[in-house]
Amino acid sequence: MTQNDSVVVGIDVAKDKVDACIRRLGLRQTFPSSLQGYRQLVTWLRKHQVNKAVMEASGGYEREWAKVLREAGVEVRIVDPKRVRNFALSAGRLAKNDTIDAEMIAWFAETFNDAPSQTYDAAREELAGLVKTRKNLMELKTRLQSQKEHVVSGLAQKAHANVLKTLATQIAKLEAAISAKVKATPEFAERAEIIESVPGLAGTTSAILIAGAPELGKVSDEIAAALIGVAPYDDDSGKRRGERHIKGGRRWVRNALFTPCLGAATQHNPVLKTYYERLIAKGKEPKVALIACMRKLIIILNTMIARGEKWNPKPPRAAVS
Repeated sequence: MTQNDSVVVGIDVAKDKVDACIRRLGLRQTFPSSLQGYRQLVTWLRKHQVNKAVMEASGGYEREWAKVLREAGVEVRIVDPKRVRNFALSAGRLAKNDTIDAEMIAWFAETFNDAPSQTYDAAREELAGLVKTRKNLMELKTRLQSQKEHVVSGLAQKAHANVLKTLATQIAKLEAAISAKVKATPEFAERAEIIESVPGLAGTTSAILIAGAPELGKVSDEIAAALIGVAPYDDDSGKRRGERHIKGGRRWVRNALFTPCLGAATQHNPVLKTYYERLIAKGKEPKVALIACMRKLIIILNTMIARGEKWNPKPPRAAVS
């Protein structure tokens, strides 16, 4: 069966079930989130010779279904729900508050059937889980620390302190697990060595980029910047020239890079620091200048990883904006 002859199923994932639609054959069916449901879905797909499944990222509920299908030999693509919704809106098939269904996902999958899908990597998925969990606990720790001075009673203060202590312990365990996972995976260890050679970037940042931006070194600079969501987009209409804004991309990666990039651009990295100061001198707002530095950093890293080279104080010509 060639790619043009492939049979695609769109799968709408919920907490306790999935709705599946083979649009090409006009078939729909619902399966419960259980071992029996997994087996029934695989049997149904094999019966109709489905070799590709597309589902939206759904808060993690899609992971077990994707694992089951991959083990059954079905190619799985997990796509950003915004892409499917924008596709449906552009086709006039949805109102603003309508929900995406399995048929719409299948239609999207058929339309973009030739789009490359990211190869499933169990080690990277495990690393991403560790990195995201650490990020969530760090955010919780920061919120609790900011509330500490407002805790009045002795019992409340003690409870507050115990929670913060537990969080610190769990974060330390996660950081140890992240470090061990990177060192135990040759590809990750090689990437980490390159990323951490950049002044201002340490182990946590390299793990975020390894887990959240595996395409670095394999795509163009423009795509690399867009993946992280630091590519500027025009807002022009006729003779009007609006401000350029960033949009889209992997927000969790971009947010996680904000603080390391701030330190690199203002203190630790001479190249980024010079670039940042030049933008500020031109009248750019600090946040705008920092996003520009983040974009520059991503482009430099994209070039370094592609070439397998460590940091050079004089960045490659292709990486200089």
